[in-house]
Amino acid sequence: MMLATTLVKRGALGLALASLAGVAGAKLPPPTPEAQLKAAESAARSAWAGKVDAYKLCQAQDRAAAHYRRTAADARPAAATAACTDPGPFSFTPPVAKPPETAAAATPPVAGAAASPTASAASAAGAAAPAAGASAAPAPKS
Repeated sequence: MMLATTLVKRGALGLALASLAGVAGAKLPPPTPEAQLKAAESAARSAWAGKVDAYKLCQAQDRAAAHYRRTAADARPAAATAACTDPGPFSFTPPVAKPPETAAAATPPVAGAAASPTASAASAAGAAAPAAGASAAPAPKS
């Protein structure tokens, strides 16, 4: 009897975990424009924070090198390095939304294209016809 209840509990637990795995693997809806804007701003802010951190590190390295050159008797002169560049204050300009294009507007018409598929098939057949005096071998059918 004890074994049966243990198996039932394990089976129920396994079934619950399997159903949760199905829910976790479900496809999420696409983010809203507001969520995309917030994500873009967050990415820009973290990139700016990285630049600020690099600027502060550059300044600290310059101060440490200057202190070493002042205090050490055998210090060599400073090598030419790039100056630290200040990233400035954070500013975020949201990207401009593009108007959606239709499929017809996205592909411009080709010059000299036929208006109907039958006309283009006829012109293709005429272009494939051999010139006068050339051998007229039958074309393979596809």
